[in-house]
Amino acid sequence: MASNIKIAILDYGSGNIQSLSNTISYLGFDPVITSDREKILSVDKIIFPGQGHFRQAVENFKKSNLEKTILEALDKGIDFLGICLGLQILFERSEEAPDVKGLGIIKGEVKKFKNIKTPQIGWNKIATTGIDKNLNNEFFYFVNSYYVVPDDSSIISSKTNYGIEFCSSIKKDNLTAVQFHPEKSSNSGINFFKNWLK
Repeated sequence: MASNIKIAILDYGSGNIQSLSNTISYLGFDPVITSDREKILSVDKIIFPGQGHFRQAVENFKKSNLEKTILEALDKGIDFLGICLGLQILFERSEEAPDVKGLGIIKGEVKKFKNIKTPQIGWNKIATTGIDKNLNNEFFYFVNSYYVVPDDSSIISSKTNYGIEFCSSIKKDNLTAVQFHPEKSSNSGINFFKNWLK
């Protein structure tokens, strides 16, 4: 699936970047891992990974001066993919760090699962809403104690059950973001990336 599509993986000190880069390379692409504004704005697609704590991820991101760059990229129409915590910090606030403002690119909040073992670790099935043609009703690998609640439910592209039904991905214009880890999701993850990287 070799391609001339240029891909940037955002490097801001938060994310399982190597396994993500390996997956993209396996598909025949040559991703650049960077925090450089010019490089980011020159690519066709951007991947925003994340894992760990909401506070640390937001602080790292803002220290890297990437916030304005991401807004520029989105305005420019560059395809953007957020993964796991890279979905959550797009929102305005999180119960994980109530005193920390998220990026606020998506209106809404991040809530903690209640009355069920956390984190959710392992395979779970998504049920698509039909707004994202790159998604199929498949099992993906999750590691999360928190889930997003968008103010605008029309951007929800899939839902998953874990104690409650929660939003497991969103789609808005050129922005896609998922709670699961496609880079850890075997064939279903490969299929997801193949579709998104077209």
